[in-house]
Amino acid sequence: MDKKYFPPSELIINEDGSVFHLHVKPGQTADKVILMGDPDRVPLCASHFDSMECDIRSREFRTITGYYRGKRITALSTGIGCDNIDIVMNELDALVNIDFGTRTEKEEKRSLEIVRIGTCGGLQPYTPTGTFICSVKSIGFDGLLNFYAGRNETCDLQLEEAFKKHTGWSPLHCSPYVAIADPELTERIAGCDMTRGITISANGFFGPQGRQLRLPLADAELNARIESFDYDGQKITNFEMESSAIAGLARLMGHKAVTVCMVIANRRALNANTAYKNTIDTLITTVLDRI
Repeated sequence: MDKKYFPPSELIINEDGSVFHLHVKPGQTADKVILMGDPDRVPLCASHFDSMECDIRSREFRTITGYYRGKRITALSTGIGCDNIDIVMNELDALVNIDFGTRTEKEEKRSLEIVRIGTCGGLQPYTPTGTFICSVKSIGFDGLLNFYAGRNETCDLQLEEAFKKHTGWSPLHCSPYVAIADPELTERIAGCDMTRGITISANGFFGPQGRQLRLPLADAELNARIESFDYDGQKITNFEMESSAIAGLARLMGHKAVTVCMVIANRRALNANTAYKNTIDTLITTVLDRI
């Protein structure tokens, strides 16, 4: 059987042999990858490395690969939103599973362990600022996974339907999908000291998360229905903007992924903590030890 060929229009490779957006070359990424939105958080993560191999920056994407206590790890910034995750996940997978010389799929596939470290807004009384939340399942408001084959086989369809029914989901919105984090990686990263829950990956920071400044919301009561949603005892614990795409694309590609976030704002208590940098470093070292 002929190997699938990826033409230059589909897999764009830069003149230096690096992948188009990340500007990373094959061999420069580890099998253990820590994703974070903020490019400035990458050197914070890498400050714990014993040694570094490369430090590459392109647009909002910064990549540092090195060693932490004998483990080869890549720290990579994604920027904000599931559209950026589509770029990062596809280019990461291409770097390890496509031969850039022949532009064909490799026979032996590599499976990556991917952990996103981020910040989020808590939605329940038991998720105050400072809480570490592990996203067991993520509801994507962005619609990204709906563009890929196999979406229904990897998502929790019953939870999707229950959520749409409970919230009276508008047909004007993208159809939500429920992505599932890798169970083994979830157990290892969350341990016994992180809150586990259902996360919403919103396709915006303001309106899609129920924040209202000058523009009125189309449905001012949507957040209240989200907070009251209960599915077999599982509650929606937090809002963020990337976990659904990471978990969903990872499952489709054969990788393992999970997201852990620190709550920096509690939407019910209407408070926020912007001085969270020392606490996020604690979450970073926790993930480095467990990945």
